[in-house]
Amino acid sequence: MCGIVGYVGPKQAAPFLLEGLTKLEYRGYDSAGIAVFDGNKINVEKSVGRLSILQKKVENHMPVGTIGIGHTRWATHGRPSDVNSHPHTDCTGRFVVVHNGIIENYLHIKERLIAKGHVFASETDTEVVAHLLEEYYTGDFEAAVKKVLAEIEGSYALAFMCQDHPDKLICTKQDNPLVIGLGEGENFIASDIPAIINRTRKTYILSDGEMAIVTKDSVWVMNRQGVPVTKKIFEVNWDAEAAEKGGYEHFMIKEIYEQPKAIRETMTGRLAKDDSRVVFDELKWTKEDVANIKKIVITACGTAFHAGIVGKYYLEQLARIPVEVDIASEFRYRSPLTDEHTLAIVISQSGETSDTLAALKEAKRLGARTLAITNVVGSSIAREADQVIYTWAGPEIAVASTKAYTTQLISVFMLALYLAELKGTLPPERIQELIKGLRALPGQAHELLEDVEPIKTFAQQYGFNEDVFFIGRSLDYAVALEGSLKLKEISYIHAEAYAAGELKHGTLALIIEGVPVIALATQHDVYEKMLSNIKEVKARDAVVIGIAMKGDEEIKKYVDHTIFIPATDKYLAPILAVIPLQLLAYYAAVTRGADVDKPRNLAKSVTVE
Repeated sequence: MCGIVGYVGPKQAAPFLLEGLTKLEYRGYDSAGIAVFDGNKINVEKSVGRLSILQKKVENHMPVGTIGIGHTRWATHGRPSDVNSHPHTDCTGRFVVVHNGIIENYLHIKERLIAKGHVFASETDTEVVAHLLEEYYTGDFEAAVKKVLAEIEGSYALAFMCQDHPDKLICTKQDNPLVIGLGEGENFIASDIPAIINRTRKTYILSDGEMAIVTKDSVWVMNRQGVPVTKKIFEVNWDAEAAEKGGYEHFMIKEIYEQPKAIRETMTGRLAKDDSRVVFDELKWTKEDVANIKKIVITACGTAFHAGIVGKYYLEQLARIPVEVDIASEFRYRSPLTDEHTLAIVISQSGETSDTLAALKEAKRLGARTLAITNVVGSSIAREADQVIYTWAGPEIAVASTKAYTTQLISVFMLALYLAELKGTLPPERIQELIKGLRALPGQAHELLEDVEPIKTFAQQYGFNEDVFFIGRSLDYAVALEGSLKLKEISYIHAEAYAAGELKHGTLALIIEGVPVIALATQHDVYEKMLSNIKEVKARDAVVIGIAMKGDEEIKKYVDHTIFIPATDKYLAPILAVIPLQLLAYYAAVTRGADVDKPRNLAKSVTVE
């Protein structure tokens, strides 16, 4: 997730571009850049790091010109660096492009263009777009853009500038947001409304497959075939602060609603087109590599640790490799039995978690092969690990992790399928079935988020209880751990998660009349036993909220309330089941008046031991 801005009009472009990027820095903050046409050539200024570094760099020699584009980056391809920062240019400097998203087939295009003599400066997928424009351009800017769009595959919002056409910008989108701000004698492009809200309230919201030609006096919108599209003006009535959160009250709820997109992005380019296998170009493991793995150790902290617990089930049951899961702060103090036949997987949203980094270094010292699963390209953990799987969730601003967790689950699940295929532990038809289930997840997550009113009601009804318990079996127990953490960290309610089969070994003593119990029952192989455990807590007069799959009418007989998730494979249920738990935690915190995005005593990235 990156931030895009563009301007064409009578005023100097650079001040708006920098102003707009400050409003979008929450979308990406590892580098930034602007490109402005000065009447003779396009001048590009960019730098790694926060936007303030770029602002300081140009403050005494601001690029001059009345048309330009800008970008603030959250890296997916290529580590954060000056050269990998956007905007990107072709060999001649005639074309400049900024991009939010992922070009899936960039490597094939890049190899072809290099063979034809193109010289690439960066490691990014975006740069191929600029070189394709150069390749196809014969004087018609619009025609060249259409040819580029016919060739690239993936998700994107793109803005283009050409020095031969100094009066226009061209932009387009597919699966990533893009808006056009309508001014008087000037027009704006942005990936999100906060960038333009101080300049205009009138916007066009582009739809997938649409392309716009933007000049200072006009905006032409068309489809990829050039057929004009009539757009309705969307009048923004949010204030600036609300606009930054996309109209949501808090970043946390915004990020919960971003999960369908984040899930889709993390799968992008990693599933074969025929759904036959998982493709990890960043790993390129062979059967011999995998045969050498005798044990897997997963180590992480907090929410990432809970993702690791789910991962244990995935890797053991699908790939049939023994897995240990360790809290990172404990790993290096227990003299772990780790050697060259161990794969150590470390999971961290930020890639900077101090304890997880220390555990990674210890695993390497003991001879293990190391694999990081992280959301931040170029982070300390990404640099230290032998190999990396990036979760393309985009920046997460709220302290309580939501979309980072679900994309970690997606990543570990795809890794389990990847290993299963190499080891031959799953038949091809089962792998294909699970991949089809993966592809359905973004739509199912969206479906879950369409009706949250019952969850709001439950949160308001039970939000002032001081104790809540979560129970589940198998994968549901792993999800219960994350649900309880979410509730306690943002609402300050005492919440505990228990393996449901452990109730009779002590936990039942805590169940009293009226105490809320969240019971997850999505795993069919332990379903009857789970119902038995629900009956146990109901017999002690607990109030039970059941989480089950659609079509399960049986559970209604034994619980007070039910939240249904879309029907899916049992292995994919954790990815959907956690979403109502996130919502319960969020609305409970709102009910109690807590500071949702910045809970007391907590920080987003824990960089001290």
